[in-house]
Amino acid sequence: MMFEQAFEQFMQRQVKEETNGRRRERLEKGLGHAEAEFLRTIWYPVVGHFEHLYPEWEVRDFSNRYRYLDLAYMPGGAKGVIEVQGYGSHARDIEAWRFKDLCWRHCLLALDGWVVMPIAYSSITETPKQCQQLVLSLIGKFVSAAVPDDLSWLESETLRFARRVLRPFAPTELSDHLKVSTRHTRTLLRNLVDKKLLIVMSGQERIRTYQLLS
Repeated sequence: MMFEQAFEQFMQRQVKEETNGRRRERLEKGLGHAEAEFLRTIWYPVVGHFEHLYPEWEVRDFSNRYRYLDLAYMPGGAKGVIEVQGYGSHARDIEAWRFKDLCWRHCLLALDGWVVMPIAYSSITETPKQCQQLVLSLIGKFVSAAVPDDLSWLESETLRFARRVLRPFAPTELSDHLKVSTRHTRTLLRNLVDKKLLIVMSGQERIRTYQLLS
């Protein structure tokens, strides 16, 4: 599905399902350019969906004030937040009180159990691949889980790698990650397929892609 269609459906669903009038009003106004561009160029190309993602998520701080997170990521009750920060509004032209409040905001979120990932807008436009890797690492932090006890270290790390990337991957990618030969990597993958922990997604023997069996 193209980004524009997926994004429109995502925002419509967020508005439709929201019972909080304050947040619904913010959602109806639409996302800012920076947040929308992050979803377009960073999030959607590597994740492919918007599940567990909540823009303009409302929280209360210790002063009982309402605050709104740019993008909250909450799979299974986890608490991750992505804050897209423009240089003009957060650094160059920021006033002292605003800078102090920004630091206070991040402290309160951290104390409340949120994993905060601030991303500069310039990073989105200048180093998108690094931003995409940060996103995958953030997702992997929350979706990683225990592995069977009878697996070798390399097999266990293969499953963790599959959970982090959240997409079909090639043996060469895993080989680079594990620092082992491609031949050995293919043997690992065949063993995990036989154990019904991975599935073959596409391709012939030397160009197959694999994914975690859900």
